[in-house]
Amino acid sequence: MRTAAILGTGLIGASIGLELRRLGWRTVGWDPDGEVLRVALQRAAVDDAAASDVDAVSGADVVFLAGPLSAAIATVRHLETPALVTDVAGVKQPVVDAARGRLRFVGGHPMAGREHAGPAAATHSLFRGASWVITTDGAARTDIEKLSAIVSSMGAIPREMTAAEHDESVARISHVPHLLAAALLAGFAEDSMSQLLAAGSFRDLTRVASSDVGWWPEVLVANAHHVDLAIDQLIAELAELRHAANRAAFDELRTRLDRARTRRHDLAPAVVRIGVVLQDKPGEIAAVGRALEQSSVDVRDLQLRHAPHGGGGVLTLSVRPGEGEALRHALVSEGFEVE
Repeated sequence: MRTAAILGTGLIGASIGLELRRLGWRTVGWDPDGEVLRVALQRAAVDDAAASDVDAVSGADVVFLAGPLSAAIATVRHLETPALVTDVAGVKQPVVDAARGRLRFVGGHPMAGREHAGPAAATHSLFRGASWVITTDGAARTDIEKLSAIVSSMGAIPREMTAAEHDESVARISHVPHLLAAALLAGFAEDSMSQLLAAGSFRDLTRVASSDVGWWPEVLVANAHHVDLAIDQLIAELAELRHAANRAAFDELRTRLDRARTRRHDLAPAVVRIGVVLQDKPGEIAAVGRALEQSSVDVRDLQLRHAPHGGGGVLTLSVRPGEGEALRHALVSEGFEVE
């Protein structure tokens, strides 16, 4: 039986443990917070709890450094093990540099998470369909392939790149969007009119601001160079849009917005979206479930927009092209109003 040591048993570490155990691995966990480790053990994310990180890695085939960035850097500087070592930190260059020449190290970053932290929120399906970055800096090809195989077995999609490529990319697609959400919400609590008018688009754009603050400050500081460049690029784009609006440059605005629409469309497979009007009464979600079962559609995404004062709302279901009519018919048969 293969053994994985998981150092850090929060959301990511415990989710790794749950899935590896399901796949037949033995997992040994350690966490500096005894209560976090206890919950991970209770959730069966780890088979055994170790007294120290040194004890945890003894006899391990693979070591996952699943704590925050600072913990990963500190650990690779003192850890002694012949096992393959990887991490999950959101910035890769500092960890890769700290591990260089010391360990069989392959940097990693699962592009998955939840709004709630800790092992209580862990799930074995967290990584399914998610990209999992694997850094190639100084790593042996056999170790890269070994980690790729493990990642693939958990349902994730391995993506090879250098640490610098990763850090530049996440600055644009993760770090700056998080800061943008925070900026958009600055002063929002004092603006009662905006609260009344805020709809799906604003909620979608600022959703990431509701995630646990946790490790975000150290990640942003560690990746400050790339974040700085990405913010400059964002400011330049916004300035050009503002200038076009001030000049009443309709054609330019239309071109820019259409280009953005096309790029957003390319991020996800084509879907048909159907809005289901939900009433404030018991059994509405169950009836939607019956319609989904009856139509046998493949749901690609769903989103619920609540009514202003609770109760009811609109549930938007996204399905594959060609399946919309079957779902629409099934929903109408269940008595729903469909948008």
